[in-house]
Amino acid sequence: MTEPLIFFDSSLIAEGKLEEVKAAMKELASFVTEHEPYVISYNVFFSTDERTVTVVQTHPDSASMERHMELAAHLFRPLAGALTMKQMDVYGEPSAKLLDLLLKKAEMLGAPGVGVHSHHAGLTR
Repeated sequence: MTEPLIFFDSSLIAEGKLEEVKAAMKELASFVTEHEPYVISYNVFFSTDERTVTVVQTHPDSASMERHMELAAHLFRPLAGALTMKQMDVYGEPSAKLLDLLLKKAEMLGAPGVGVHSHHAGLTR
């Protein structure tokens, strides 16, 4: 069985862009719900001070995350001026193609890179 891929990214929200980011994140979550039935989970969180937004995704495999990155790219490109990515991490074994897509997104949003964390122990049910 292929282990799932878990993805986290956290971004700072530019001054005056909170409502724009909130609307865009709702649109993105709705898009995933409607067009990406293979995604296990897709959740957006705002810090209590509403300065940081974090997206947490779980995919059954790397190919699922690749499809997400390709299908939803048009929705996160406009956020480039509203967000500065602080951190992007993937837990599991991303394909070379997925890692390239993630690095391009990180570069677009100002992240220093992508942290890749290999699974060591545990289970998925």
